[in-house]
Amino acid sequence: MPRVVYVQPTGTQQEVELAVGSTVMSGALANDISGIDGDCGGQCACGTCHVYVAEEWVGRVGGAGERESEMLMFAAAVQPNSRLGCQITIERDLEGLTVHLPDGQH
Repeated sequence: MPRVVYVQPTGTQQEVELAVGSTVMSGALANDISGIDGDCGGQCACGTCHVYVAEEWVGRVGGAGERESEMLMFAAAVQPNSRLGCQITIERDLEGLTVHLPDGQH
């Protein structure tokens, strides 16, 4: 199972193994990672799983689609590497993926 590193705004890192086919959001919720709310349950309808993809991973993860980009308009402190965790599906080649969490989701 690929490992994903979640980095809190304080710099604290939490590394967890996630099943292929799961998402950054579902993995955070299943592993009690604070800072990701996932209010809509992963339906790309709320923006409360906002993460910043580490720069070295942006090319592999890809950019936000149209619907995701619309939801990100409601997120706080959006950056060019912003994504919704519910829209990042874990694949084997994402071993070591690093995402940074914003200061808040609301």
